Amino acid sequence: MRDWRTDPAFAMCRALVDGADPASFAGGAFDVRALVAGILSGARSGLLLDAAPWGNFPHGDEVRKAVHLLRIGDDLARCAMDVLGGLCANDSRAAAALAVPFLIPIATDAQRPHRAAVLAVLSGPARARHFGVASRDGLLLHRTDPRRHASDGYDDYGVEVTGYPAGWSVAAARAAITAEAPALLPLLNDPAPAVRITAAYALATAADLDHTVRTALAARFAAEHDAMVRAALLLAAAEITRAHAHPPTVRWLRERWQDRTEAPEVRLAATVGWLCLTVQPAPEDLHQTIDTLATDERAHALDALPWMNAAAGSGEPGLRRCIRCMLHCEEPEPSDDPWVLSP
Repeated sequence: MRDWRTDPAFAMCRALVDGADPASFAGGAFDVRALVAGILSGARSGLLLDAAPWGNFPHGDEVRKAVHLLRIGDDLARCAMDVLGGLCANDSRAAAALAVPFLIPIATDAQRPHRAAVLAVLSGPARARHFGVASRDGLLLHRTDPRRHASDGYDDYGVEVTGYPAGWSVAAARAAITAEAPALLPLLNDPAPAVRITAAYALATAADLDHTVRTALAARFAAEHDAMVRAALLLAAAEITRAHAHPPTVRWLRERWQDRTEAPEVRLAATVGWLCLTVQPAPEDLHQTIDTLATDERAHALDALPWMNAAAGSGEPGLRRCIRCMLHCEEPEPSDDPWVLSP
């Protein structure tokens, strides 16, 4: 396997770490934003996988092979998705971002296997460092640092482990998903609940200035009967609202967790979404809702939602981690070290 550090991209990454201005490389051969924009401007049916400059990015050859396996429906497709997800988990998402325009046609083809999993991994590079994040100010936020509120120039994300500009990867992936939102929106009505869940997860990263995605999520919620899918639709609406403020959505989420006729999974998802969208102290009825409904069994079941799965850590289910970080932040982080004895 070729060492990517011998490629010209490494020289760019090293220069950036040494203080070079990222603008001097913008729009060039190693700017994944420009390359993804070029792919998107081409004919959708004519995407040439091998023509993309995979070698310009860390782990690019691995990503190209992974996408190829998914395209042909190979038995190793599951391993291919692990490669894509693993790169994002390890904070090396540039090549995964370049893959997004090639993954969307796979996810939207009803004849393809693994569509739900493909939808989950294609939106991975659109979320910066979200694994293990479960705080009110960090969950559902695509930025690296929730304290930073710069304009969406994506230059305040820092760098990936390779030295590549993290914001460029996030911007490229989000631009691809936004451009292909019309192709992804019909998946909210897919017969498979898992596809509907991960379609919501992917669409939650789209820029939605005209509220098209938010409207589609609300419409699907009104027609949806599966409790886990309804929970996913609420979390997707909350994530979009973190990027594009919309007070009616905040009120809607509060109504959902206060509605005793809703399924427990839906009410719990609504509490998490509402907490992420406000700075208000959690009211007593929210605490009561969580104390009553957040059983261990339900917390583990909710890890089927990609948001909760990403928030999990140290052997703690995502919902439990969110409750601890959002409402009981004074409690210590649990240890997953088998050699640490319980008191």
